Amino acid sequence: MGKNQFRFKQFAVDQDLCAMKVGTDGVLLGAWTDSSKARAILDVGTGTGLISLMMAQRNPTAEIHALDIDLSAFKQSTVNFARSPWPGRLSAIHADFDKYNPRDGYDLIVSNPPYFSKGLTPKGKSREAARMADFLPLRILVRKSAELLNEGGKLALILPAESEGEMISMAAHANLHPERITRVSPLFGRPPKRVLIEMLKEEKALITRGELAIESDSRHNYTEEYIELTKDFYLNFPD
Repeated sequence: MGKNQFRFKQFAVDQDLCAMKVGTDGVLLGAWTDSSKARAILDVGTGTGLISLMMAQRNPTAEIHALDIDLSAFKQSTVNFARSPWPGRLSAIHADFDKYNPRDGYDLIVSNPPYFSKGLTPKGKSREAARMADFLPLRILVRKSAELLNEGGKLALILPAESEGEMISMAAHANLHPERITRVSPLFGRPPKRVLIEMLKEEKALITRGELAIESDSRHNYTEEYIELTKDFYLNFPD
């Protein structure tokens, strides 16, 4: 979905830190994911480090690793982490996720994965190229996440709404089962464009389902549900 000017409340005292251009997808995933019980978190495809920073703000004790295959993204997230209020708990890693073999497992893996089709490849620098789905197919993301998650750990993703069924089927083969699903519409009453999925590394019969609209009836007229979800991260909602 679009991009907003994003301001961490904790960063307000530092003018070098107080603003980042970020996508709504990352904001949604970082605010929606349940990170409360995680001691070790991995953010796959971290980009600027946005979701990792949100995890650090929400969970005061977790150690967070932020991985990206793109060197410029790795450098940018490294700078953002060093300037944040949580430099001791945030670590940027330059690596290919499929070849990443940490010493210990994770309680939570989060990812806003790339899903560009080949026909819609964005023009630009290596940053865009590294975000293409060809670099991190969902099958690899699911399989590798299942390997790295501790028992009872969770994988949280945001995807195009039409990918929900495929993802659930694919995850089941890796013993990952949906625990929470929220379908997200850009405007109230419109069909969902994104789906937030939280999957558990163990069998779970009950799935919590929900719906969320970002805007109520016009651009920048945000719903109460979206404001409540993201209010801890915006100094002011964009207009």
